[in-house]
Amino acid sequence: MSKVSIIIPTFNRGYCLAESIRSVQKQSFTDFELIVVDDGSTDNTSEVVRQFPAVQRIRLEENKGVSFARNRGMAKARGEWIAFLDSDDLWEKDKLATQMKWIEDHPDQHAVYTDEIWIRNGVRVNPMDKHRKYSGDIFRHCLPLCIVSPSSVLLRAELLNEVGGFDESMPVCEDYDLWLRIAKRYPFHFIEEKLIVKRGGHEDQLSRKYWGMDRWRVHALEKLLKANGLDEKQRDGVVAMLIEKCGILANGYGKRGKNRDEKHYRNLAARYSGLVEGALK
Repeated sequence: MSKVSIIIPTFNRGYCLAESIRSVQKQSFTDFELIVVDDGSTDNTSEVVRQFPAVQRIRLEENKGVSFARNRGMAKARGEWIAFLDSDDLWEKDKLATQMKWIEDHPDQHAVYTDEIWIRNGVRVNPMDKHRKYSGDIFRHCLPLCIVSPSSVLLRAELLNEVGGFDESMPVCEDYDLWLRIAKRYPFHFIEEKLIVKRGGHEDQLSRKYWGMDRWRVHALEKLLKANGLDEKQRDGVVAMLIEKCGILANGYGKRGKNRDEKHYRNLAARYSGLVEGALK
């Protein structure tokens, strides 16, 4: 049994998948299995994966989305630790070795992620301050946006079994949702080495496909509130962020003339504002 199971979900990324697989195969830490989940691709993805006999391949007959694909990979995984790599990203050769060394020194920890290099349309760019990363209790830092890249994180498999996998109903922000569900219970450790390369700007990025990503963040925040399990400080942070994001969405829909959607998010913000006001009385 391998120590780490690596899962690459992919859909019509034959043009860059081989490079991502090679970045895994070049790892200085070698006790891993690699699972590629082909999410109903219609390009040359099958031919690309066949170039790598050691790779375990799961072929889905139709496109089900990245959450479904990652979850199918996790169902097949046998490693003690789970790592993900988006099929347009790359790992530096010591990515896994650095994480596993830290884990050996801190055997009671469950989640560790790394810094990253950002490439947009072939040009290296610097992340904004809002993307700053943290160690320890990162729950409040995860509320505004997703600060943990799926390609950078390494998670204990039993942790994922405990909190559940990715929400398959969410076409985007599924990682935001999962990190919050984990961070409300467990700390994350951040390694300040740039050990992954995030490549963006291409047309098939999910973040470019969906307008109003905050719609899905509001969905994730409401799920947290309905599931309970938050302490008072966490709950207050979730409600405040939910109200803020509803306001942003309402303004956006208003500018687009989508009055029904604007009203929905204004009413939602008012409802949660009422809860806050009621709690203060």
